[in-house]
Amino acid sequence: MDSLLPLLAATLNAGTPLALAALGLAIHERAGVINLGAEGMMLLAAAAGFAVAFHTGSPAWGLAAGAAAGAVLAAVFALLVVVFNASQYGSGLAIMLLGSGLSAFAGVSYAGRSLAQGQAGLPWLRDIPGLGGTVFALHPLVYATMALACLLTAFLYRTRTGMLLRAVGESPESAHALGYPVGWIRALAILAGGLCCGLAGAYLSVVYTQLWSEGMVAGRGWMALALIAFGMWHPLRILLGAYLFGGLTMLQFQLQGMGVQVPSQFLAMLPYVCTIAVLALRGGNPGWMRRNMPRSLGRPFLPER
Repeated sequence: MDSLLPLLAATLNAGTPLALAALGLAIHERAGVINLGAEGMMLLAAAAGFAVAFHTGSPAWGLAAGAAAGAVLAAVFALLVVVFNASQYGSGLAIMLLGSGLSAFAGVSYAGRSLAQGQAGLPWLRDIPGLGGTVFALHPLVYATMALACLLTAFLYRTRTGMLLRAVGESPESAHALGYPVGWIRALAILAGGLCCGLAGAYLSVVYTQLWSEGMVAGRGWMALALIAFGMWHPLRILLGAYLFGGLTMLQFQLQGMGVQVPSQFLAMLPYVCTIAVLALRGGNPGWMRRNMPRSLGRPFLPER
């Protein structure tokens, strides 16, 4: 138990940025928009969040700045794919490259610097003997991410607006014929997803590592994309998948601490091997993909004039 609780806490901590980004991308995909630019959004948000937290001394302002940076890139992406009907795949890759380049430019003066460590966790609960010092000592955003997954599930499957969002992802032509503004709905979904991706990137630099280094997102944006298929486009399954991937990331440190003689390079690539395996298994079942994937995913909407 003494070793399991810290491992559980570390798993929740490592899985949170993956879960945030994947939940944001799930909002995109439920509206029929695939976004390959999550990696760039997270990188720019990580740089912006660290810079603001460094100068203000406030992690909250850093997280807000990261979310705003993600939303700005998402707005550019929405302009391309909703207003100009550009290819979602090409536009996403352009956003990824733009975010990567901007983060490297903006963050160069912060390389090697770190933020002051503060006391995290939930007041009162973190003082509970045993669980308090581990599970309840995590940043509030960890618990907020769990709540977000539950709220997003209720929104998508229990509210009229959520069902309309899913309808746009299934058949935008039908939603348009009924008089719903498909373009606005997709644009708002992209902005909401961008906020989540921005929060995920800022969490990495402001809370998780408390430092900035170029390329620090390290493929988590791509892993978040794989998590959506892993979780069958359902927020709660996506959350569980994120913690599974987070647990694999932490397992390498746990095994090394226990003296298990496994090459560190092999352990470090476990989450990425798992990502490839998930994509291969899901992609090999076209019937399953058709039943769960939004039918208009990746397809631009061109209303008849």
